[in-house]
Amino acid sequence: MGLFRRLFGNGAPDGFTGVLEPEETVIAHAAVQSGGHLVVTSFGLWVPGAEPRRIGWHLVSKAKWEGALRLVEAAEVSTEGPVVLLEDLPAHRFALENPERVLRAISQRVEGSIRARERVESPGVWILQRKIPGQDGVVWQARGDAGVDLASVREAVRPFAARLAG
Repeated sequence: MGLFRRLFGNGAPDGFTGVLEPEETVIAHAAVQSGGHLVVTSFGLWVPGAEPRRIGWHLVSKAKWEGALRLVEAAEVSTEGPVVLLEDLPAHRFALENPERVLRAISQRVEGSIRARERVESPGVWILQRKIPGQDGVVWQARGDAGVDLASVREAVRPFAARLAG
């Protein structure tokens, strides 16, 4: 642990029990009205629960303010060549006491993780090149719009994956 952390702490709110990586830095945090904190770090978004857990920025599909933060996390479900296929998990809602700084930080980190994007309009698939926090390199990911099944995503991504594989 560095001297700065020993002297000043890690920047996390009091009561935060998540274990940060040595190079992980806290950027912002906000209390959740139902308990716990959302903690924005350089590696991802820590969400409260019995055990806080971090969602890497490359797995945040959507984050939108709707009177509360609506957060959609993606799960890696398959691959098509070098492209990781994602499916969205059910949305979580977090009512925050002071959301401004956290919302801005989340938006900057999610957008900052995207290096390139391509759209396949039919059937409605996003193909993204994203930086994985705390690691070298990038990953290609594909996610279908709401209602687009995994088989359709795979079919839409197949030509793109073939071009990447060379």
